[in-house]
Amino acid sequence: MPKATPVHRQITLADIASGCGVSRATVSLVLRGSPLVNKNTRARVEAELKRQGYVYNRAAANLRRRTSSSIALVINELGNPYFAEFAAGVDEALGKAGFVTLLGSTGESAVREQAVLGSLMEHGPGGIILSPAEGSDARQVLTTVGPHVPLLLFNRELDDEVTEINHWDVLALDNVHGARLATQHLIELGHRRIAFFGGHRDSSSCRQRREGYQQAMRDAGLPIEPRWLIESSPTRLEAARQAGALFAVDPAPTAAVCYNDAVALGLMLGLNQRGRHPGHDFAVTGFDDIAEAEVSVPPLTTLATKPRERGRQAAELIIQRLHHPNTKATRTIAPVQLVVRESSCPPIVTP
Repeated sequence: MPKATPVHRQITLADIASGCGVSRATVSLVLRGSPLVNKNTRARVEAELKRQGYVYNRAAANLRRRTSSSIALVINELGNPYFAEFAAGVDEALGKAGFVTLLGSTGESAVREQAVLGSLMEHGPGGIILSPAEGSDARQVLTTVGPHVPLLLFNRELDDEVTEINHWDVLALDNVHGARLATQHLIELGHRRIAFFGGHRDSSSCRQRREGYQQAMRDAGLPIEPRWLIESSPTRLEAARQAGALFAVDPAPTAAVCYNDAVALGLMLGLNQRGRHPGHDFAVTGFDDIAEAEVSVPPLTTLATKPRERGRQAAELIIQRLHHPNTKATRTIAPVQLVVRESSCPPIVTP
């Protein structure tokens, strides 16, 4: 019969190993969720962990081996320049702190997201920075990453209860205010028929940006036509394909507040294909201020969000969580700024 462990000292891996007749290395593998341990051995170790009341502080363990620690970064779309800039900022800040960045992309698929997270977890990251794919479910994410790995949500939010219970931090953009600024700008130019273009309503960031657009329209006493709320994947190609939806029913809008810059640039391509001229007979705004926005034709009016700076901020927040794993979850809202360029033109006045 296993010897009782004295209650006055800290329980170690060796105590657990001795109590259930396995090696210390096997106990360590079980604690890290390794698939290398068979289910019967895992069950025996987990029972012994519970019997002896062992509490594993994963964040502290990661800090102890910081020189070889990694942080997983999971983004929505590698083809979106915004996330390239964001990832560069994350990697820069993590590198300075002695961490290696493990990168994964979901392609805006919640199913793919689970596979990517599961694969990255096999590498034992000290924490995760996740920009959730559209349709992500907080409980599925929790099932995959477990309750002990520090996680920071960027750009989109998940279930508040799951987020708070597991001390998941949130770094979001000021989406409502940003979309409101863009819409007010178009209204001040004289537009009255304004669409909201791109993204899907099950995305928190899309809902928030729509809310800002709707607030500005209501405050100006302008109608919000359901047919002017046009959904599409938040990518350039899909936005270009959906451009015709703006003109399916009369009267057509004269301007569009776009979900992000990729959508805005795609919409401008689609408008040109249909004989429209963004910045001349149709006004377009974006959201992000990627590098291409300034040199597009015409240059894009957008909301500056400083993606590289946001990446550095995300890295700093996840490192803070590693040092303070049990503090209350934080929600940080990053400011945005309207940058007016040539794509937002006044409406053409017909005689």
